[in-house]
Amino acid sequence: MWRSVLMSSIMAVAAVTSAKADAVVIGVPAWPSAQVTAYIIDDILKDRLGVETELRDRGTLTILSDIGRGEVQVHPEVWFPNLSAMAGRLSEEKHVLSLSPKSVAATQNICATRATVEQTGIKAVADLVKPEMAAQFDSDGDGKGEIWIGAPSWSSTEIEKIRAHSYGYDQTMTLLEMPEDVAMAAVDAAVSFGKPVVFYCYGPHHVFELHDIVKLEEPAYDPARWTIVTRAQDNDWLEKSHADTAWDASSFKIAFATSLESGMPEVASFLSAMELTPADVTEMSYAVVVEGKPAEDVARDWIAANADRIGEWTK
Repeated sequence: MWRSVLMSSIMAVAAVTSAKADAVVIGVPAWPSAQVTAYIIDDILKDRLGVETELRDRGTLTILSDIGRGEVQVHPEVWFPNLSAMAGRLSEEKHVLSLSPKSVAATQNICATRATVEQTGIKAVADLVKPEMAAQFDSDGDGKGEIWIGAPSWSSTEIEKIRAHSYGYDQTMTLLEMPEDVAMAAVDAAVSFGKPVVFYCYGPHHVFELHDIVKLEEPAYDPARWTIVTRAQDNDWLEKSHADTAWDASSFKIAFATSLESGMPEVASFLSAMELTPADVTEMSYAVVVEGKPAEDVARDWIAANADRIGEWTK
């Protein structure tokens, strides 16, 4: 199921041009809500504040690194605790990153459809360690099940590899990395054909509106059982890491270059005041993925429907 959808997708590579010296460069990560938020910020900066902008498609880690180098000024959706260490280093040690005081509460889990739970009997993430359970998610006949753990450029994907290794289901399940739109199409297909499916899920997200989704059980988050060493920090990152409980409470927020506070204070003020709700984020995701609208159009519609809120953020 996963591979058939992946093989039918067509990937495009966009050329990126250099930003003008006075432009505010906004990073555009590879998931719908962040893409729409980037376009909202872009439009408001141009139309309300008269600021020249540029949008750049980048992985989330790359956007933060580029902010540290002064090449990008805005990250529309930094997730915590995924990027806590990197964001802390850039904000508290290097003083080049500022974090908005506004945040959106979020969740990160391993999920299945309710039909999958009823069909397979799976209840907990640890059930995936059992070969007989994993075999029920085998769609290619290789004896191992498949689970989507995220897109290649997401910070959460590396952590999900650690979690799979810590629980032990990296031995019974093939850990798939692919763009989110391809993965969600695979979930849709599994629902349509009555096939079992298990996958990394985060919220707010449209998938909870579109399907009956169940979060698999896990032990409560325990900081003593979470040690995350990144690939960039150590070649033996996987063996030196451990995370066999649920994620800590999650959230996300806008981050921007600290230099904006002195160079463009009106931009920094707006970015610090902008506040989205879980409902906003779900609506954005649904419009892009389910309704098939371009992120730029979704942003434009959202701006038109929220003029009063934007007026408060930019006054």
